[in-house]
Amino acid sequence: MNDIALQDEKSLILKNSGDLSDLIKPLSREIHLFDSYIAGTAHTDKTLLDALSRGDRLDLRSERNKFEEKAVAVYHGTDKIGYIPEKDVIIFYRLLDAGKALMAKVADIDRSYERLAKIRISICLIDF
Repeated sequence: MNDIALQDEKSLILKNSGDLSDLIKPLSREIHLFDSYIAGTAHTDKTLLDALSRGDRLDLRSERNKFEEKAVAVYHGTDKIGYIPEKDVIIFYRLLDAGKALMAKVADIDRSYERLAKIRISICLIDF
């Protein structure tokens, strides 16, 4: 468990007996940046897509791959489910490359397509 204590009139001290992120999480907020969708879901195992629900949190990670020098992959837990579309990617790649924390949430899933789902997402900056 983390705790903050007054050391003197002008200083606080962190008594850390747990993970520092546990202390910071209540101080963070999500700033909505952009709405987009997940590209490349036709190449994703359908069972991974079927496991997604509206409101699920998704992680965003910058990467270089054989198709794009600057790509942002979308993960649900440890599973890569697709990418931010090329037309939308550059600003999010730059933010991630600069060390900023980004995440996405599933806004809507259209499962009417035979081989894939069209997954709309809301991309947020995590501000501390």
